[in-house]
Amino acid sequence: MTQIDTPAARNRATTFVAGGVIGTLGGLIGLGGAEFRLPLLVGLFGFPALEAVILNKAMSLIVVSTALPFRMGTVPFGDIAANWPVIINLLAGSLVGAWFGAGWAIGLRPETLHRLIGILLVMIALALVFGHGLSGGHALVGEGPLRIVAGIVAGFAIGIVAALLGVAGGELLIPTLILLFGVDVKLAGSLSLAISLPTMIAGFARYSRDSSFAVIGRHHVFVIVMALGSIVGSFIGARLLGIVPEAVLLPMLAIILVLSAAKMLLHRKH
Repeated sequence: MTQIDTPAARNRATTFVAGGVIGTLGGLIGLGGAEFRLPLLVGLFGFPALEAVILNKAMSLIVVSTALPFRMGTVPFGDIAANWPVIINLLAGSLVGAWFGAGWAIGLRPETLHRLIGILLVMIALALVFGHGLSGGHALVGEGPLRIVAGIVAGFAIGIVAALLGVAGGELLIPTLILLFGVDVKLAGSLSLAISLPTMIAGFARYSRDSSFAVIGRHHVFVIVMALGSIVGSFIGARLLGIVPEAVLLPMLAIILVLSAAKMLLHRKH
C-alpha cells in the first residue's frame, strides 16, 4: 500500500495535541479514547480504514498497558487476581473473537470496512450512554454453565468489535462485567483492562500476518507521539473527572461518536 504523507501526519505538534484531546475524552469516562482516535486517523490524518485500525490497535496497546498499573492504587492486584474465573471466562471468547475479527477486517473491501466501523461506533455510543451509571452487585445470570456460555459468547462478540475498531473494548466489557457477573463498577474497570490486553494482543498478532501491518513501521514516530499525547490526555481527563456533570458529558461524547460514525458511513473513496 502507498504511504500516507499528509501535512497533519507530518506535524508532530498536531499529532500530539490530537492524541491529547482523545486521551482527555477517554479519561473523562475512564477509558483510553480509542473510539475517538479511529475517526481522526481516517478523517484528519488520511489513513485508509484498515491501516487506521492497525495503528489504533498499536496505540491502544500502549495506552492500556500504562492504565492498568495506574489503577493499582484504586483496585489492588489481589482483587483482580481473585476474579480470575471471570477473566478466563470472557477471555475464552474474546481471544477467538479478536483473531476472527482481525482476519475478517483484512478480507473486507475498504468501503465495507468503513460502513462496518460506522455501525460499530453507533453501538459504542449507545453503550456509552446506557452502560454508565451501572453499579453492579446483582448478576443477571446465576453461577453455573449458563453464565459460562453467556460469558464466552459475550467475550467473542466483544473481541470481534475490539479487533475491527482497534480498541480495548472497555465500553462493552465494563457493562458486561457489571450486568452478567455482578462486579462492582471500580473493579469492572480494572478487570476490563486485564481482559483487554490479551484480547488486543490476539488481534494484533493476526494483523501482523498482513502486509498492511507495515504501516506501523512506516509511521512509528507518529504512533509514539500520538500515544504519548493520549497518555497525557488520559491523565488530564482523569483529573477533570467530576467537573463536567455526567448527564452532560455522556450525551456529548455519544454525539461525537455518532457524528464520527456518520462520516465513516458516508465516506467515499476518492
